Amino acid sequence: MSTELLAPLDLAFWHLESTEHPMHLGALALFEGHADADADTVAALLAERAAAIPRLKMRVRDVLLPVGGAAWSTAKDFDVRRHVRQIRLPDGDFAAHATHIAGELMEQPLERGLPPWEMYVLTGGTAPGPFAVLVKLHHALADGMRAVAIGAGIFDQIAGARAAGARRERSVPPRSWLAGPRQVVGFARDRIEEVGRAVGIGADVLRASRLDLWGAGALAAGSSGTRRLGTAVLGLDDVLKIRRVAGGTANDVLLAVVAGALRRWMLERGEPLPGADPRALVPVSRRRPGSPAGSGNKLSAYLLGLPVSEPDAWARLTSVRAAMDRNKAQGPGRGAGAVAVLADQLPPLAHRFGAPIAGSAARLLFDVLVTSVPLPRSTLSLGGSPLRQIYPMAPLARGQSLAVALSTYGGQVHVGLVADAKAVPDLDRLAGSMNDELAALLRAATG
Repeated sequence: MSTELLAPLDLAFWHLESTEHPMHLGALALFEGHADADADTVAALLAERAAAIPRLKMRVRDVLLPVGGAAWSTAKDFDVRRHVRQIRLPDGDFAAHATHIAGELMEQPLERGLPPWEMYVLTGGTAPGPFAVLVKLHHALADGMRAVAIGAGIFDQIAGARAAGARRERSVPPRSWLAGPRQVVGFARDRIEEVGRAVGIGADVLRASRLDLWGAGALAAGSSGTRRLGTAVLGLDDVLKIRRVAGGTANDVLLAVVAGALRRWMLERGEPLPGADPRALVPVSRRRPGSPAGSGNKLSAYLLGLPVSEPDAWARLTSVRAAMDRNKAQGPGRGAGAVAVLADQLPPLAHRFGAPIAGSAARLLFDVLVTSVPLPRSTLSLGGSPLRQIYPMAPLARGQSLAVALSTYGGQVHVGLVADAKAVPDLDRLAGSMNDELAALLRAATG
């Protein structure tokens, strides 16, 4: 893998970034320690495995053609030691300290001249003891599914399979920067066919842009550039029990949990409920199984009104399920949430100069991001230390104060809440409300 043009959506993510709004994904993984898992050993193992992942050696550079475009190219001076770092945490509650420092580290943009990723080994004051690994990957480098595929390479099970000769990540031939005659004809034909779809999406976006924005409350606060991480752990068995009674999907249940948690949190803060329900952007992958590793981000999204004004927990779940059924019937390529599909219709120069405008428009389209990040179902470990918990983290768009990411691992749903630290100083209260809402739904399902 030598040179590869950034896909349109990757280019959009690259140019959307600012100092106050870094566009990287993250994950905080907590491990059970053992006698041989000291900080130096874990850091050396991480460095060795990260250096064996070709994608992590790629950096972004500008290109002459297409105008405004950029390409991935292998960093000739790649040094994995610039990307893997160690931090020793104070004595005390290790998980709490790790969560706090992870939020602060998520504030810091990745250095753009280097391959855009970092890993941090977080250790406590006593050994052997638990340790954590924070992974940061730029959204241009990978969407959620690709981030998991890349990040999973650090675990014993995946690294062992690679060493045993498992199929490696397929390289993608460099895309020609100048189209040939046949490509030009095909390009024109494809764009003619896509114009109707693009215009339809654009109309839906305009209809979705609202003047009924939240006038008060934490989620309407201005961005400060600070970050805070909150976590919650939900029982997967409870989620599945509720789903069996309500129908729909486990994701419908989790979206209802988010809606109910927001309602509880706002009422506990003494905030008036909004006149219009907040709108969630729910990303959905358009990636086909077996697609090439370097094929870029493949995302669309659904828009969902979170029924925080509804006082009954079961009625909230019913509302969420009905809305998601309508979204799925329409499909991920249609509707206002499919705005990401428009990235494929724009030339690179439009991404370079239009990104600030598009970033500012996010506040008109949605209020909170809620995303599910898939993980391998098998038990994972690092250097023989079992993975106990893993919290995904999503970036905050300009004008957003909260992003919610969920992953299932080890019979639990791990929730990572990334918030603007000044706008949402009581993020732990919101995290606690997630379990309260799940308990309410379970009572309704079993009572």
